[in-house]
Amino acid sequence: MDESKQETSMKRTAKLIAAFAALAFSASALAAGARFVVVSHAPDADPFWNVVKNGIADAGKDFDVSVDYRNPPNGDLADMVHLLDQAAARNYDGVATTIADFDVVRGPVKTIVAKGIPVVTFNSGTAKQNQQLGGLLHVGQPEYLAGKEAGERAKAAGIKRFLCVNNNATNPDSFERCRGFAEAIGADFKTSTLDSGNDPIEVENKVFAALHKQPDTQAVLALGPTSAVPAMRAIQKLGLTGKIWFATFDMTSEVDKGIKAGAVKFAIDQQPYLQGYIPIALLALMKQEHTHDIQKAIATLQANPKFQQRIRTYGLTPRFQASGIDTGPGFVTQENVGLVDKYAGQYR
Repeated sequence: MDESKQETSMKRTAKLIAAFAALAFSASALAAGARFVVVSHAPDADPFWNVVKNGIADAGKDFDVSVDYRNPPNGDLADMVHLLDQAAARNYDGVATTIADFDVVRGPVKTIVAKGIPVVTFNSGTAKQNQQLGGLLHVGQPEYLAGKEAGERAKAAGIKRFLCVNNNATNPDSFERCRGFAEAIGADFKTSTLDSGNDPIEVENKVFAALHKQPDTQAVLALGPTSAVPAMRAIQKLGLTGKIWFATFDMTSEVDKGIKAGAVKFAIDQQPYLQGYIPIALLALMKQEHTHDIQKAIATLQANPKFQQRIRTYGLTPRFQASGIDTGPGFVTQENVGLVDKYAGQYR
């Protein structure tokens, strides 16, 4: 190739590189400066949400957007409604919210949707409820299914009587976990469920009293670490550690230790990191691509190198369904706890 042709070729290549760089920059610029808000029902004391918030923060970094996190400190749903009203008034570029109680959040969420603000729901709620609210997609764990699959494992172990320790009774969907478990083993759902509250001492005392009153209880299912850790203490005080079948939803370092020691049969993992990350990622991509086509955003996310790197690193497995994105249920047992041990409480 002569020098003039080589120079022409180099210039053409440089122009192409510059063009692609400009496209990438302009796409990123569309999302840069965007403001999103996450509204949850979670009380400050629940450690589960630390992992969700890590997912939110990482999505904000990966897609160069600003994200506010809002929650009622004590889990009061009336306060959550107020936060949703504020989200509507502040005209965010997108809103991610839990459906803590469909009837309670329906009004403010529909107001947000009516203003043309895209809404993705996550964690609590269902794909059907998301559609009824006018949301684009639900990201979370089917609660009844998770409870049922846990119950099927208990049934295989011969369990017929259990206590479901619900530390989140203000959220109607939480009872679906208890109901699924109860129906799987053939137990009465209502008489098997304990409203434990969130205070650790209160949870411990209530579980202790319930098991003392009903010594024929074969199993305990906790709906999260907030109730699991105090319940484990109550079981220990009764001398039942390792004797009573015990499982919980969600992971913390204490639950992790319990699984390793054999005191906890398994933890039902709903991959909370994904519940924080995916809604913000999708909202950012829709802003970036100037579209309300959620399926297009999902396809882009699935091909995104940063997202792929994170799920590989943390061992996460989202399930992309036609009706939404399922983040669970998964089961952490003695056999696979080592895979999540490194990231428990941070990304798992």
